[in-house]
Amino acid sequence: MIDHIAGQTFHARRGHLKHAFKYSVDFVLADLPLRETPRLLSANRFNLWHLSDRHHGGPRGAGRGVDWFRELLAARKFPLEGAQLVLLTQPSFLWFEFNPVSFWIALRDGAPCAFVAEVNSTFGQRHCYFCAHDDFRPIQRTDRLSAQKLMHVSPFQKIEGQYHFNFDLTDEAVDIRIAYENGKDGVIATLSGPRRPATNASLARAALARPLGAARVLALIHWQAIFLYVKRAPFLKRQPAPETLVSDGHGAPEAGQ
Repeated sequence: MIDHIAGQTFHARRGHLKHAFKYSVDFVLADLPLRETPRLLSANRFNLWHLSDRHHGGPRGAGRGVDWFRELLAARKFPLEGAQLVLLTQPSFLWFEFNPVSFWIALRDGAPCAFVAEVNSTFGQRHCYFCAHDDFRPIQRTDRLSAQKLMHVSPFQKIEGQYHFNFDLTDEAVDIRIAYENGKDGVIATLSGPRRPATNASLARAALARPLGAARVLALIHWQAIFLYVKRAPFLKRQPAPETLVSDGHGAPEAGQ
């Protein structure tokens, strides 16, 4: 199974300095290891679009793919028998690879029961936030799972506060909401879009409509950073990387979301 999510991401800054933007993105939801793919998408070899194990699952640039995720789940006593392990990510485009965030997801009967938010910064750092309920029951869209922020992602935000995730994955669509809260400051970020089977036609359309893929996303990040700098947002230099690669969050249902 490999789906193409031609979706949108929205970011809105909270606090005294307001800033918001929205743009289109292309993600794939892949059942790993990949066995059959459209001709324009490959696993572990160069193509127009491609997924590489070394880019996911482990230290940045030295990943081990789905084996890393399976071992992480086993260490936390997740019941692996009958589970489906998938990756939600922006595939590399030609020579370009960058993902602000990818998600490793463990499904049981099609429902997400645990996930890892694999966060990458433009400073070359990576930290992974593991989230699940204590009993690994299915994660509902009304559940809010939280994790302490440990990595310097944006030069305009401190390494303080918490991430709160609302995670909705159905057969029809993906809808993820991340709220970073640090007192009155923070950011709301969303990723949403319909799930469709990845085809040569859909991947070709994406390459034409949103050329350069990950390179385009990186350029947009720096473009928005210019706006924040002009607005005199406080700027922090690169901070030390977290001492560990993975940290564990916790879940608690929140009604009314």
